[in-house]
Amino acid sequence: MRRRVIGLDSLDELAEQVGSVGSVRSVGSEASDDEVKRSVAVREPALRTEFDFELPRGYVDADGVVHRTGRMRLATARDELRPQIDLRVKENPGYLSVLLLSLVITELGTVDEVNVGVVERMYATDIAFLQDFYRRINSEGHTRAGVTCPSCGSGFEVDLAGGRLGES
Repeated sequence: MRRRVIGLDSLDELAEQVGSVGSVRSVGSEASDDEVKRSVAVREPALRTEFDFELPRGYVDADGVVHRTGRMRLATARDELRPQIDLRVKENPGYLSVLLLSLVITELGTVDEVNVGVVERMYATDIAFLQDFYRRINSEGHTRAGVTCPSCGSGFEVDLAGGRLGES
């Protein structure tokens, strides 16, 4: 691989030389396409860290507004460890999921801040959905689930992240 030192005044010229495969050719270089492809590191798609979801019932705020769509981020080690020292979790281990969900839900409709109080006021159906959603994105890395049609027995995948029933 050839290296070249350029000055700040040559940056525009260098930017124009970026090929369609994301490589840079030096001015006057006779590098073949094969050489260019070998010298370019294979770029993997960026890690997806946030996932959209749609709650089965929806969170009803103090004004009576229903919030169904939201976004959850991947959990960090700190997210998993932090609830372990919380007194509410020590008194009631079932509170762990409420606290954990409040840390990883980044958006919920037009709610300003998703905190423990918001998660506490969600319907049990939505909490169960969010717990499964959390497990899927943090363990399996996706939001799809294999299901079987009860009528015909055909298997297919559905995306748990959202969409109304009957929509594709």
